[in-house]
Amino acid sequence: MGKRKQPFGYKMKLGEIVPQPQEAETVRSIYLQYLAGVSFKQLAEQLQTEDVPYDEDKSWNKNMVARILEDDRYIGEKEFPALIPTEQFHAAQERRKEMRPEYKQTPAQKELRKLCGGIVPDSVARKVLKILNQVVDDPQLIKIESSSVPTTEDIRQRRLELGGVCVGNGLAIPHAKSTAVEKLQLAALTLDPPLPCDTPDGQPLEMLFLIAAPAEANDLHVQVLAELATLFLDTDFCASLRQSETPEAFCRAIARREAQDDPAAPPPTPTNEPGYRLLGVTACPTGIAHTYLAAEALQQAAQTRGLTIKVETNGAGGVGNELTEDEIQAADCIIVAVDRSISLARFVGKRLVYTSAGEAVRNADALLEKAVSGKASIYRGGHAFRTNDWKELGREYYGHLMSGISHMLPFVVAGGVMLALSLLLQHLGGPANWSTMMTNVGNAALAMMYPILSAFIAYSIADRPGLMPGLMGGYLAQTGMTTATKLSWIPSGFWGGLIAGFAAGLVVRLLNRLFRRIPQDLDHIKTGLLVPLLSLLFVGWLMLMVVNPPLGRFNRWMSLALAKLQGGSRLVLGAVLGALMATDYGGPINKAAYVTGTLAMTNSQYDLMAAVMAGGMIPPLGLALACLLFPTRFTKAERRTVPQNLVMGASFVTEGALPFALRDPLRVVPSCMAGSALAGFLTVLFSCGCPAPHGGLFLLAVIGNPLGFLAALAAGSLLTTLLVGMLKKPMKS
Repeated sequence: MGKRKQPFGYKMKLGEIVPQPQEAETVRSIYLQYLAGVSFKQLAEQLQTEDVPYDEDKSWNKNMVARILEDDRYIGEKEFPALIPTEQFHAAQERRKEMRPEYKQTPAQKELRKLCGGIVPDSVARKVLKILNQVVDDPQLIKIESSSVPTTEDIRQRRLELGGVCVGNGLAIPHAKSTAVEKLQLAALTLDPPLPCDTPDGQPLEMLFLIAAPAEANDLHVQVLAELATLFLDTDFCASLRQSETPEAFCRAIARREAQDDPAAPPPTPTNEPGYRLLGVTACPTGIAHTYLAAEALQQAAQTRGLTIKVETNGAGGVGNELTEDEIQAADCIIVAVDRSISLARFVGKRLVYTSAGEAVRNADALLEKAVSGKASIYRGGHAFRTNDWKELGREYYGHLMSGISHMLPFVVAGGVMLALSLLLQHLGGPANWSTMMTNVGNAALAMMYPILSAFIAYSIADRPGLMPGLMGGYLAQTGMTTATKLSWIPSGFWGGLIAGFAAGLVVRLLNRLFRRIPQDLDHIKTGLLVPLLSLLFVGWLMLMVVNPPLGRFNRWMSLALAKLQGGSRLVLGAVLGALMATDYGGPINKAAYVTGTLAMTNSQYDLMAAVMAGGMIPPLGLALACLLFPTRFTKAERRTVPQNLVMGASFVTEGALPFALRDPLRVVPSCMAGSALAGFLTVLFSCGCPAPHGGLFLLAVIGNPLGFLAALAAGSLLTTLLVGMLKKPMKS
């Protein structure tokens, strides 16, 4: 049993009822979301998913939400402190009235009041009376013989005996034979609120399946009972039944379950309900290219198959084509193609295909096939580490990593460009105070990249409680702090920030699990003291005594080694970094080379950053030039992309080459790698220096030896063009 003494949102302090800050904020959120159109059930599921505590050993349900929405104490009645405005409370009551169907008084309703001792909960009355009225209106289904009305004590006894037909998972199957029944009949009834009974698993009853068989049917009802009991062992199936809000949805859930048992059965046909059969969500770390390429690939594959799909894009400019709750509920499956962490709470209970944005670009049709086959698993919430799917686990933690990198990149880019502009201002003889200001601000932005990286990795793993220890871990990595004197501190850099972010997120998640049994009255101690203190203690110990000492020394050695590289060795490194930028066009290898160049730039190794930038610009520039010089080697659609690829290449957006690489990887990828390697080689040879990590030709004025950089771009692009022209065969007319 729970130990809550006050309504949700309040606590007793020194004999006085006062608001509980976190719970009060939840109450306000419930009212706002309900007035925005969110249902009781959706609110309860959201609160469960977010692990918002209600009471010890109790999880949220829609009845709890309903009680909060009808309690006038939240507007200051009965000497309780007001949590919400009065007009907001009355608006919620008006919406509840609008959502509640009107029912006329019937003889069945009078009988029901007698059975319940004169008090009938509205939710029970609406659902029970609907069934009773149908029975009365259609006497062919069942013959009702005269009988005495059972007493209240009889009802209590039936309630106790009901546990004997429970199968678990919140379900019971009352069954019987009777002369009043002409043919086998089944009925289903949901219970709101759930009914406490003597059940096998201790869970209250949420649904009844009623079996009525003719008296002469031998053991027919027992056979049906056995089949139903077998089906109800599937917890996902039970959940889908409970979530069905219409008879049609209820029948579709049963049909899908039967199709799973029959491998030869065709996939479920699209419904006639409004909305889309399939939905998609795409996102990449930068939110520039892969996000939209994946969306386009899914849309084209769906059009080819004659399917309807809507794809939400989580790009750099925000969310585009956002999915609505109605669309999510009506969809058969959702394809989530992302390279960074996004919230999946809204998809709980739906079939989900989880993959990367790159995979969606490459194999969109295969993803659609899995989505429509009915083989996609139902998303239950939680995290992949609770399963044995190591591939899913890898995708999840790659998403956490990309979440950190995507939040870090704006600091790196803006800070780097700020430093570049300060150098330009000095070169042009501008005001010294402005140059100094831009230098200081740029350095400050770059100093924030490791704390931001760690903070948002931890935030992605453990939500808001992970932010503080993650941020502190990144700060400790940036300073290189150890238990020794400050003179020996050496930053552990990118890898230190990476370790700090994952460690902070995982330890916060572990602490929340360990402290989940803390009484509600002491919850503020957990969230306000125990979790922050213990997580910071662990991260501090980890960074100062385990991570920073060896990684700091390694970073110092690496920096000195790069600085000492001269002649052939440095030229080779430039060529390798350039080639890696043209390997997978925004994928992990491309990102690894980019991070290497960025870290080199922060250590004043500007020539390596120039090699990375030139290598990333070559693929779209070279392929655009190839389309102009060798038009017969390319389709009409490919030739139409020349202008956009010229712009993307000049802007340092490598993904412009991705469609070409996917159509002909054996010829396009090696050609682009060769051109990028040559460009990287030449930038180092010509001592080109790039003081900013992004911008392409728009930063030409601040690049060291700009003519050499242009020459490297021209040579690399021309090599890629010639190789593509030689390797690709003319298109058949």
